[in-house]
Amino acid sequence: MVQTDLTRDHKPLEDEGAARRYFAKFARITAILQGVVRQMEAQGGFAPSESAILVSYAQALSASFHALSLKYLIAGRMRGLAQRHLTIDLHESGFPIFQEIATLANDAAQAPVCLAQMERAAALKEQMVRRILSERAAPTDLQYALSQRLYLEALAAGGLFWPQMEPEIAPLAAQNGRARLRLNWAVYDSQLNLPVIHVLELEDSGRLGLLQDAGRRARLVAHLLAQSMSELKLITIAKGIDADFDDLHPKRLLRIHLGPMYSRAYTLQTGPIRDVLESAQAPDGADWALAWTVEELESARVELEKGWFSATEREVFALDPLSGAGAERGATRMRRALILPQRPYQALAELNPPGFAEVRKFVVGAGDRVLVTE
Repeated sequence: MVQTDLTRDHKPLEDEGAARRYFAKFARITAILQGVVRQMEAQGGFAPSESAILVSYAQALSASFHALSLKYLIAGRMRGLAQRHLTIDLHESGFPIFQEIATLANDAAQAPVCLAQMERAAALKEQMVRRILSERAAPTDLQYALSQRLYLEALAAGGLFWPQMEPEIAPLAAQNGRARLRLNWAVYDSQLNLPVIHVLELEDSGRLGLLQDAGRRARLVAHLLAQSMSELKLITIAKGIDADFDDLHPKRLLRIHLGPMYSRAYTLQTGPIRDVLESAQAPDGADWALAWTVEELESARVELEKGWFSATEREVFALDPLSGAGAERGATRMRRALILPQRPYQALAELNPPGFAEVRKFVVGAGDRVLVTE
């Protein structure tokens, strides 16, 4: 078996100015993404509850980028082991590599202890002023200490996007005399280096409801996190739930990939998107495009699987009837979207490359106002 070296697509941002522009770019993108989600809700693309879930994950992603920006604010100027640079996946991702997010989680666990041992921000600022006035020297080490304190404070505040975001369960209106639940969870995919969000609706025919049944709930949570791999088809995940839990009946499953993010300054593109960004020649703040994909699987009907003494309900899932690839893709439907500033959009419209006709475009205009083109 041939092993793929994923690290060849990794790139440390060693230029401090480039790193700051990268974080500024993502601060803007995550804010715009929230507006796009709300627009899709208004047009019926997402239910209000689903929109709220996606916005919350976008906000968590923004908080993680903010924490990383503090972590690496001064680190590139240091010498020795203290010198560090953010590492991103420059091919078909544009996001930080998985290890960056995993390290955030590890640092967050230690944050309270570390903060208790560090000087407060006000004291560090006073020392910086004294150093500048008395020695007329740049207090780089103190700036670094302050940036690390602010980084740990951001981690301690919580609300970040972690490698695994535990499933949250919410009751829905009962149907067919059964409790109906919605679960949402997310992971930062270690192979794709992208955030992936899941939303599952299911019926519960158990004697004790899932919200009250701690044992069954713990089993389901472990099952969902273990199946949160992008290479698995939605139908594989849904059938796995259906087979392993006779009293839980998956009715609808969504999976949303946020990304890749493309930019001439930070990523390596292939195919039409490379031509679009090259043709646009947009300035750094407008030199980007964010793709995202929504896969959806729905149950079409229920069949009874007969056993020795009883019959068990099994879901039959609907696959895309209009696409020959429906069965191969393992989904009822798939929606693709692209968010991009005006210059790249104009280049896309002029080049009109094949394969983009069914991709929904959201164009970012003045004041980050989002326009839907089609």
